[in-house]
Amino acid sequence: MIKILCVGKIKEVYLQELINDYLKRISKYHKIEIIEVKDNVNYDKEIKGLLEKINSKEYNIALDIKGEEVTSVAFSQKIENILMEKSNITFIIGGSLGLNDEVKALVNERISFSSLTFPHGLFRGILLEQIYRAFKIMNNETYHK
Repeated sequence: MIKILCVGKIKEVYLQELINDYLKRISKYHKIEIIEVKDNVNYDKEIKGLLEKINSKEYNIALDIKGEEVTSVAFSQKIENILMEKSNITFIIGGSLGLNDEVKALVNERISFSSLTFPHGLFRGILLEQIYRAFKIMNNETYHK
């Protein structure tokens, strides 16, 4: 199973439609689930919500602006290799203040999609699109150019 552990709910209808579209596409290849923890004005409570959901037996990847940048092909290979070893991958997306050192210490690796800052809901869509692209690449299907 692939899990996306993230802070907050998506309020914008157009972003929810984007997310639902990619969830449906990905589900043809693999089980996927989004786990939302409550966003909170108290950063420590927000982090506590994430920490309670992180399972050390799974392969945990933090999405971090300071993480390793990867190409779509390398991202696809990474997912494929991890799924051969572990049954679950959890991608962790922090809230507006990001992830603290305690969360970062629990992850297997940190990756970055860009040095740019994205709105939370849009980034969730970007991550899902890249996961979908990864499965298309793994299956040698046309989509990735």
